[in-house]
Amino acid sequence: MADYAQDFTSFRWEIPEFYNFGTDVVDRLAEDPGRLALRYMSQDGDVRDYTFREMAEASDRLGHALLAAGVRRGDSVLLVLPKLPIWHQAMVGVLKIGAIAIPCSEMLRERDLLYRANHSKATAIITTPELSAVALAIVERAPHLRHLFATSAREGFMDLSAAMAAAPGGSPAVQTRSDEPALCYYTSGTTGEPKAVMHLHRYPIGHRVTARYWIGLDESDLFWSTSATGWAKAAWSVLFGPWELGVPTFMYGGRFEAQRHLEILKSQPITALCAPPTEFRLMVKEDLSRYPMPNLRTAVAAGEPLNPEVIRLFQEATGITVRDGYGQTETVCIVANHPELPVRPGSMGLPTPGHDVRVLGEDGTEQPPGEVGDVAVRDDAPSIFAGYWGAEEATRKTRRGAYYVTGDRAYRDDAGYFWFVGRADDIIISSGYRIGPFEVESALVEHPAVLEAAVVASPDPDRGEIVKAFITLRPGIAPSKELAKDLQDHCKRVTAPYKYPREIEFVESLPKTTSGKIRRVELRQMEWAKKDA
Repeated sequence: MADYAQDFTSFRWEIPEFYNFGTDVVDRLAEDPGRLALRYMSQDGDVRDYTFREMAEASDRLGHALLAAGVRRGDSVLLVLPKLPIWHQAMVGVLKIGAIAIPCSEMLRERDLLYRANHSKATAIITTPELSAVALAIVERAPHLRHLFATSAREGFMDLSAAMAAAPGGSPAVQTRSDEPALCYYTSGTTGEPKAVMHLHRYPIGHRVTARYWIGLDESDLFWSTSATGWAKAAWSVLFGPWELGVPTFMYGGRFEAQRHLEILKSQPITALCAPPTEFRLMVKEDLSRYPMPNLRTAVAAGEPLNPEVIRLFQEATGITVRDGYGQTETVCIVANHPELPVRPGSMGLPTPGHDVRVLGEDGTEQPPGEVGDVAVRDDAPSIFAGYWGAEEATRKTRRGAYYVTGDRAYRDDAGYFWFVGRADDIIISSGYRIGPFEVESALVEHPAVLEAAVVASPDPDRGEIVKAFITLRPGIAPSKELAKDLQDHCKRVTAPYKYPREIEFVESLPKTTSGKIRRVELRQMEWAKKDA
């Protein structure tokens, strides 16, 4: 790795007029026919390696298949795919033809997917036969959705594997401008539908900072990020960050189980790990002496602050200090505990190169050390989102002068390290998932027993936070454990299961403002006060 201090002082963004991750990164790396891109392990333990040459050719064929079906430059394509190599190929193939990739969690239910399809005017969806039912359920209500692809034969869908096999050779790529729309993620809102975070083709370049200055990768690494494919964290470190540096990645197709993941770290030549704090909390509860990790040299966590005690336990067992990094769906990693700088456990760290990050007051002035304010980053970096798609007013509200205001509160110490205080809004971060209370409340009030509902974050030792619902019932209906279970099951049916309230408290009334708005802040403060009691 280059001299770290010199990198900081000399760093400059170099953004070309035209850029496409598929051609400028994947195709370039494919010039070496044997260069490893991905090691994939199925849930059954089968392992297969993919070279950049294989990934480039597969993404070309996938791009041709989309074009043959009628998908065009600027069209939106929903990707509802689990942890499979086809996800990488689909992401790259969509980018190559100039379409807009919209990764979606495989846990989305009808209402979630329908909103994304109609808001983005998506013309195509790529999914698996196992996940296809949701797509079929919405297609009649999504007038723009004309092309349904399944990764293998499925009635009502085009067989993507067959279409790729029949596709012509050569690249389908178009020349895309670096400031052209490329990628959109939908993120939870506090008072309405999810916001569509739009990124441009230059965005992957920003993740060179994520990979080098936070994770600390170089070409000798095999890097494992455990993120699911439907989340922006996958763009950070499953795809863009490592491949921008030519670093091969590892993917495991199964769900998280602490012992299974530790066995993988023990048996596979993984040198760098990224996982959410929830997974580290559960891993350190195991007897780590049973799982030597001879190849692992560095580990990072993101999504929420990692407890200093967890950092200590992992370091004592492995000799590796887990380093926090901070960013959002709207950004790359903008603050980090850097690999070659002192770590202050519990701190967010220091700004990454190319990012002017500050703690601002309401008037836009920088706060002095020790004073809490809003975390903000100057929005002239290519790593900052272009805006919320179709929501100019919401975008405008995130800007304070020349800065994008993240919605997170923090302070800086005398050495410049950032320390997280909390969200400025009501977003719940549970096991790394960002959950908007409005979505859960909307699901709850659909139930015939519910009069009103308020949803807030409640502290949890493993998940960081959980969703808790305060509910008033309609007249004549009595609270019970059976009703609480029914409400939880109802939420799982109508919205993504990870959003369901793990705790429900029945109350006679909810605190409100004089204008009648529910004061979630009061309920949240009450929950967190219990933690400190």
